Amino acid sequence: MKNLILVLLLSYSIFGFAQKVSSYRLTKEEIIQRELDGVSDIPIYKAFEYQDKGGVYELLFCENQKTISKKDTLNTKIQAISTINDHGGFLEKWRINDLLESTEPKETNIWFWTKYCSTKDLDADGYIEPIIVYGTRNENDEIKRVKIIAVYKNKKYVIRAVECDLDYCRSFKKDQNWNTLPQKVKSYVDQLVVKIRKEQGLLLKDG
Repeated sequence: MKNLILVLLLSYSIFGFAQKVSSYRLTKEEIIQRELDGVSDIPIYKAFEYQDKGGVYELLFCENQKTISKKDTLNTKIQAISTINDHGGFLEKWRINDLLESTEPKETNIWFWTKYCSTKDLDADGYIEPIIVYGTRNENDEIKRVKIIAVYKNKKYVIRAVECDLDYCRSFKKDQNWNTLPQKVKSYVDQLVVKIRKEQGLLLKDG
């Protein structure tokens, strides 16, 4: 009987623990209702709400939409902002800023690759580890830079890649602290890199 009670308690704890982690995309109406449109001075491209043991968070992907045409929307700068609900307001947890760099050929667009971004609990510790991916294109319509950022316990761990036909100008660098990430997080990103290579025809390697 004691064993049965223990199993039931463990099952309940695991079920309750699993329920604490969730994530979904916010509609435009929900963004306005939550007054998130005033968090950044850059227009919100997409927004997500996720919940884990730490609380309820909003993740905003902002792109400045500098040039809008029928063919494409071009951005010169982007922001990703994570906030947590705090007594009816928002407390910023972390922020990512980037913009076009002066390169040859010239960069013309920077954007979030939201199909490769995620808000999942990768190491099953009850906390979500956001993965943020964005890239740039140049005037020859070639992908130039790719950044993959893993956020673990509100600290950013970055992979910086530069695509180039020539070995000397191609690079793929991980932050020095990358190996301090949990193995499950690193493995997830490794698989993501393989996926991006395959789907986008990129090298994503050093030299």
